Amino acid sequence: QVQLVEAGGGLVQAGGSLRLSCAASGRTFSSYAMAWFRQVPGKEREFVAAVSWTGGTTSYADSVKGRFTISRDNAKNTVYLQMNSLKPEDTAVYYCAAGAPGIYYSRHNYDYWGQGTQVTVSS
Repeated sequence: QVQLVEAGGGLVQAGGSLRLSCAASGRTFSSYAMAWFRQVPGKEREFVAAVSWTGGTTSYADSVKGRFTISRDNAKNTVYLQMNSLKPEDTAVYYCAAGAPGIYYSRHNYDYWGQGTQVTVSS
């Protein structure tokens, strides 16, 4: 089992920045690929970004490419999502997820999820 706890969400004006973190505990963190997803009410949970177990490979949704950066620190069992140039359409609950090694875009490929953290971007 892996337990994931997100932090860092909040309210920010458009154009601002936030940094989300996800602390993991339980089984070996470094053996899992990690990802961030987001969800708004009434819509499917959508892929935002993923990072391989080494941190050497990353992938982003087109909607956040160039604005968001995913990274991980295996020594601290933590994955981060740096979000810059935020837009109102980035408003959502952001979830951290852990899954088998590899970059996957579907939520069905991830076994463990955090409880989510709310990000609200005002215009």
